[in-house]
Amino acid sequence: MPELPEVETVRRGLAPVMEGAMIAQADVNRPDLRWPFPPEMAARLTGRQVLGLRRRSKYILADLDSGETLLIHLGMSGRMLISGDPLGQFVHDHPAAEKHDHVVLHMDNGARVTFNDPRRFGAMDLLDTATADQHKLLAALGPEPLGNAFNEDVLVRAFKGKMAPVKSALLDQRIVAGLGNIYVCEALFRAGVSPSRKAGNIAQARVRALVPIIREVLNDAIAAGGSSLRDFRQADGELGYFQHSFDVYGREGQPCRTPKCEGTVQRIVQSGRSSFYCALCQT
Repeated sequence: MPELPEVETVRRGLAPVMEGAMIAQADVNRPDLRWPFPPEMAARLTGRQVLGLRRRSKYILADLDSGETLLIHLGMSGRMLISGDPLGQFVHDHPAAEKHDHVVLHMDNGARVTFNDPRRFGAMDLLDTATADQHKLLAALGPEPLGNAFNEDVLVRAFKGKMAPVKSALLDQRIVAGLGNIYVCEALFRAGVSPSRKAGNIAQARVRALVPIIREVLNDAIAAGGSSLRDFRQADGELGYFQHSFDVYGREGQPCRTPKCEGTVQRIVQSGRSSFYCALCQT
């Protein structure tokens, strides 16, 4: 599933052709994805101007001049693809419709934005903009890891007395929003912290050091366009490249990349998810 860097990459790709433009026509080609679409979604989108695009955790939020916000979740295989961009940033002509083009937004600037999702684990909803943060998918989310609300003191308080493994704690969306399996593995490697260590037993200095490292990993991934694992593509159809920089994720049995370390990357399963780490570097 796309994590925060992938979703942010898509948001940045969509912004030049959607922000300030009007949805001249919305085509909704099925009644649902993971959940049913809201009633009359096509009619509620058609003729609406997109005031801005923002991201909350792994969700893209398009604020409309109707006072509603379109929530988009990519799910396992969802892609937002742009064609016919008049700004010249994308060279793709409008392709022929595909079987899994479930929602198509025809923008008044000539661009077309297509939500394609073969597995249909994605989702779209329309929320009241003024109360969007109270939506069931957003209400319990913790602070954004790239925002000011996520800082050293916040993480220290969240970890205090917590006996869950630090890997599980960082994946808890109530503690910090948007982190996923890949980037938690990478951040813990850079921090030298074992994914099995109990969050409440980590010294405060090491917990504080995690905050800038998490931000660094996420910013590096965004700069690389995310990680193209399985289905992810950027909005222009290009691949992300951060997977070529993975230090541990997916590298089981390979040499640790820490200079002079003689260890190899190991894999363990925590709460049904694979954790990759170096037992010599991460304690």
